[in-house]
Amino acid sequence: MPIYEYRCSQCRRRFSIFWRTYSEAAEGDPTCRYCGASNPQRLISRVRVLRSEESRMESMADPSALGDFDENDPKSIGRFMRKMMGEMGDEGGDLGPEFEEVVDRLEAGQDPEAIEREVPGLAEGLGDTGPGMEPDL
Repeated sequence: MPIYEYRCSQCRRRFSIFWRTYSEAAEGDPTCRYCGASNPQRLISRVRVLRSEESRMESMADPSALGDFDENDPKSIGRFMRKMMGEMGDEGGDLGPEFEEVVDRLEAGQDPEAIEREVPGLAEGLGDTGPGMEPDL
C-alpha cells in the first residue's frame, strides 16, 4: 500500500494519502483533507536506513563528520554533542536530564566553565567508566 505525502497549495498543510495500489496513486486526483483544495504538491518522503552499531561508530570516527566543529565555540560543541546523541540512537541509552541540560546550555552559547560554575556537580557521573577504571582526561 503506497503512502504519498502532499502539501496543499492553498492552506500549506502537509498530509498523507494511503492509496490501494501504485496505479491508483498515479491516476488518482488527490485533494487536501483539511481545506478540500485540489492539485496539492507531492513531496518526497523521508526514509530511514537501518544501520548497525559498527557502521554508526565508523561514521562518527570519520574526521569529515566533524564538519564545522570548533572546539572554542560552545554552540559548535553543543551541536556536535546533539549530533552524536542522534547517531547513538536508542542504543546510546538515556543520558539523563543533566546531559540534556548541558547540551542545551552549550547550544545557547554558554561557556563550559560557566556551566560548571553555575551548576556544580551537573556533569558528575557523565564520564564514569566503571569500578576500578580511571576516566579519560
